[in-house]
Amino acid sequence: MRRFLTLGLAALLGMSVFAPAAGAQSAEADCRNLPTTPSTSGWTDYAQLEKELDRIERTSRGRVEVSSIGQTQLGHEIYAARVGSGDQVLLVTAEIHGNEKTGPEALLSLLKTLGSSGNPQVQAWLEDVTLVAIPKFNVDGAERNQRQNVFPWADVVEQFPQLEGAAPAWNYNARIGGFDVNRDFNPDLDYEPRAEDLPGGNLEPGFYLTNEARALRDLYVELRDEFGHVEAYVDLHHMGPCNQVDGDGQYVSVALDYPPLGPDDSDKYDAWPALDQERSRRYALAAAEGMFDKAGNGNGQSSPFFGGVTRYLHPEWRDLPGQARSSFALNGTSTVLFEVRGQQQAWGQKQKGMLTAVVEAGLVGIVERMADGSIEQMDGDDFYELPTYGWDQ
Repeated sequence: MRRFLTLGLAALLGMSVFAPAAGAQSAEADCRNLPTTPSTSGWTDYAQLEKELDRIERTSRGRVEVSSIGQTQLGHEIYAARVGSGDQVLLVTAEIHGNEKTGPEALLSLLKTLGSSGNPQVQAWLEDVTLVAIPKFNVDGAERNQRQNVFPWADVVEQFPQLEGAAPAWNYNARIGGFDVNRDFNPDLDYEPRAEDLPGGNLEPGFYLTNEARALRDLYVELRDEFGHVEAYVDLHHMGPCNQVDGDGQYVSVALDYPPLGPDDSDKYDAWPALDQERSRRYALAAAEGMFDKAGNGNGQSSPFFGGVTRYLHPEWRDLPGQARSSFALNGTSTVLFEVRGQQQAWGQKQKGMLTAVVEAGLVGIVERMADGSIEQMDGDDFYELPTYGWDQ
């Protein structure tokens, strides 16, 4: 049994503020014959997001504050919701890829609970942690149900005339007319686009070309200036639907990861001494334990909250400094990737609700362990004892 679980299943599977539904749950919905482009019906769109955030803010009676951190190229507001008064800041983004729909649902549910619950445990969390959540980050892409945002290269050059004649950035998709926003970040938080740096590549930092990346960069700097440090950043994504846990064949529910910044013994990032990969692994492990917390009440090890939690495919040579989580990690923030099983919108409301709840439970696991300080006692290398799926180390 994995070493960090030898602390006792009773402790990990105990009662939680977010109590699991009665009865066993299965994460084994068939991955075959799924549509290439699943329907977005039943998922929160932009208009619904505005209404729901307004409702959460009103019913929280001042506990939740909602603001816009910027606008997309098509004029949509990028909303951030803030709750809590603690000096530890947890920043979370969802739907940086516009066709990955679980994160917004999990964040809205979490904001609703944190904003309205009278539970003393929730109150204690909010005294120690400030959560800043962006439930729908790539709004333009989300409205079109596509990975990229909307930002034609002609508009890029109009906004950044210094790029006239430069090759389009490598993460720009000419057919779609937009960027993979999660390759547009740079650890140099003062960086401005330069023609001589283009087109770049995935082993190099991004360019802060997109409205979305620039808005998140500015928010990160504002939080750092206000609190002195951004403790942790979580980015919520989807992965493929057919990955199976090594050794038992259960489908992966959520895979977790720390920053993909090449081998630990590389000297590439010596200029960024604040990088702490072991600490990021602690936060990933805290998310896993939050999911295990919800695996009780008869669900057992076949629960998506337990048996389907793995670590993400992360060969040591994987190096993506242009991702938001990588650039923020190089600035000293602990960062975690959630990759939830994708395509669940083709499986109906039960699967949607189940996998959304797994994501929320992972976020609660981080918040709870930040608040009580137990994350400081964890061993980040225990992260490696989480199971893998379909790959050989």
